[in-house]
Amino acid sequence: MAPPNPRNGVAIVANDKIIDWLLPFLESYETTNHASLFLIPYDGEIERTRRAAEVYGATLVEDEMSELDSMARHLYPLSPYRRRRLRKLRALALPLERVIYLDVDVILFRDLSPLFECVKPGEADFIVASSSEDYVYNGKYVQYEWLREARLFSDGFFLTSKDIVGIRDFKDIVECESTIFHSVRKRGGLYAQPLVNFVVHRLGLRVKSLSECFPGASDETFYKVKTASFREDGPADFHGNAIYFIHWAGAVRKPSTGFFDSVWLAFAEGAASRMAQ
Repeated sequence: MAPPNPRNGVAIVANDKIIDWLLPFLESYETTNHASLFLIPYDGEIERTRRAAEVYGATLVEDEMSELDSMARHLYPLSPYRRRRLRKLRALALPLERVIYLDVDVILFRDLSPLFECVKPGEADFIVASSSEDYVYNGKYVQYEWLREARLFSDGFFLTSKDIVGIRDFKDIVECESTIFHSVRKRGGLYAQPLVNFVVHRLGLRVKSLSECFPGASDETFYKVKTASFREDGPADFHGNAIYFIHWAGAVRKPSTGFFDSVWLAFAEGAASRMAQ
């Protein structure tokens, strides 16, 4: 296997409150991946998170995030805890040329390294795994021509380059167009996802799915899927395409009896053993 490209890496956001999700993710990452992993703190409650980062060799991002937090306060003044979800945007300022952001309630089945080469400015600017028709905008988005045909996506996984979109782009668009954003964004506990979509669409970036960019890759990531199969090289969807990860998006309980839950539980057990050493 070729050594990992230091210009590429993966970022997640975590804290001690979700350590039970973080540890299985880290164990799955340790098993399948070799790219640099960056762990962005959701808040200051990171005693156990710090220990996990040390055990798994992840880089804990400890520099100042006041710029992002200030933008979040401006957008969501009445939501002091949930607005920290915008800290995922710190992924766009890491010392990387290409970055994959992943939500932490995920387990990985395959090496993500081949996917980095899918980023092609002007052709595939922003790569996603899942659409999200119901959790981005309200009906007012059709008033804006540049939003009518926009591809709506989940921000639980994205792959891009800071040379294509960066925190400065978010700040500029929030400063100039926050009125439009608030008029079209979907409410109901959603904070980062509408904003990421809005900025990507306002910049006119070309959004592509994994399957469109990487032959043989599946866009299937939902934990409730029941039509997948397990092969020697990992799970595949009903078309036979490779599933790279499974996301427990929206899950309120830890996995137990679902199709992929036994794998999550095995990674959780492996993580517990590793952390006890």
